[in-house]
Amino acid sequence: MPAHTRQLIGSLVVALLIVVAAIAVVTAKFGPTSAAEQEAAEERLEQREERLEERQERLEERREER
Repeated sequence: MPAHTRQLIGSLVVALLIVVAAIAVVTAKFGPTSAAEQEAAEERLEQREERLEERQERLEERREER
């Protein structure tokens, strides 16, 4: 096998490995959670905070009524 053929095959193999690595990095989850999971967690936290504020307001209204 001529040297340039081996070099061409080697270059193609390396290029393929680079493409596979790039795809793996781009499609992998970054950090412990995905963006959708992170948004859902933030939404749940906001809802909890809103419920807490509503409870505090009701307690204050009851105290004012007494």
